[in-house]
Amino acid sequence: MGMTIGIVGGGAAGMMAAITAAELGAEVTLLEGNDRLGKKLLATGNGRCNLGNEKLELSQYYTGDPSVLETCLKRFGTEETTGFFRRIGLMIKSREGYLYPACGQASAVLDVLRYAVREAGVKVAADCRIEAVGRDSGKLWVKNRAGKILYFQRLILACGGRAAPGTGSDGSGYGMALGLGHSLAPVVPALVQLKCREDYFKAVAGVRADAELTVMYKGKCAARERGELQLTNFGLSGIPVFGLSRVANYILNENKHKSDKNLPEVLIDFLPDYSREAYERFCAERQPRRGRTVEEFFTGMLHKKLMMLFIKIAGLKPTEDIALAEAAKVRMVYGLCRQWSVHVTGSNSFEAAQVCAGGVPLSEVTENLESRKTPGVFFAGELLDVDGKCGGYNLQWAWCSGHIAGKAAAGGAGRPDKSKGNRG
Repeated sequence: MGMTIGIVGGGAAGMMAAITAAELGAEVTLLEGNDRLGKKLLATGNGRCNLGNEKLELSQYYTGDPSVLETCLKRFGTEETTGFFRRIGLMIKSREGYLYPACGQASAVLDVLRYAVREAGVKVAADCRIEAVGRDSGKLWVKNRAGKILYFQRLILACGGRAAPGTGSDGSGYGMALGLGHSLAPVVPALVQLKCREDYFKAVAGVRADAELTVMYKGKCAARERGELQLTNFGLSGIPVFGLSRVANYILNENKHKSDKNLPEVLIDFLPDYSREAYERFCAERQPRRGRTVEEFFTGMLHKKLMMLFIKIAGLKPTEDIALAEAAKVRMVYGLCRQWSVHVTGSNSFEAAQVCAGGVPLSEVTENLESRKTPGVFFAGELLDVDGKCGGYNLQWAWCSGHIAGKAAAGGAGRPDKSKGNRG
């Protein structure tokens, strides 16, 4: 009989760990708090499941220990992910490097994973929410909500963070990790919308625009992203905002007991394709004509809602004659198009976040993601201090960490991977 392994959490990382360990001969029990596996997976990629990215780079991730992460990604990267899914029956297509199931349905990814779990002989215990883990007389144990205790030779904690708690990621894994002697990098929402202090966002809600956003803190650039910005009645949304959100939230977390002077500032450039010189030349060539209103003069630059807001911020009236308008105020409108400053007061909650930042530091696990505090316990997925940008990077980490943890827990760290084409 192979190694007995209990895996807490039946999401992406947990299922990958279960399949990997079971195929190496381990006796695996997958403990899932929901009534079925992979509930959170169905919501990824707007229901299309962006399961990886051909442009896998360390720069797309945040972690306190990049060298450990880099080693993991080299062991199980995009090639291994696509190899694994093709082996279990999924057809994959690439869209500008973003990997999706060819059928365009997240449900197909979940289905092939469930079939693979079943075919590998994994025992699935659904509706089994684990509340505590520990070691007793050399044996690892888990206790479920009903008080039942199960014993295993190895444990893999893959129960997620706090993002989207409605899918089962309620943060309980953090308590388990602390109970095993681990520390936690501060946990904040990531890939989430940002709330801003300014009170005029309702006037521009619904506007979408290509923009470059820079988070400034203490006079320095803390992060920069470009993409389609979406303005809401409370602040900022869209892919570039998601990419900046964890940085802004960490700044807020660091200064939560300080004054508003320490709020992160976001500078927004709505014309990122223009060089400074080209934009100055453009502005100089647009000569005000008597009889044309301020609103008419600025028509054709940005979305009308934005231009009307910038005109108001600059202290101009839309109906006044542009030829008689104060030159400094006109220059201010031009300037706001390139550098609109807003201040972040918070973000939407964990319920709205796609992932969490923070978690168990990689310095507290081995290269096989085994606990340095409690040997025999392994970690996978979002519970660890790794989070990626939008584009399939977080699911890639789930597959990568789940595979590494599952393989090592089963005692197969030195064996070839089936995902590389070996079927032995």
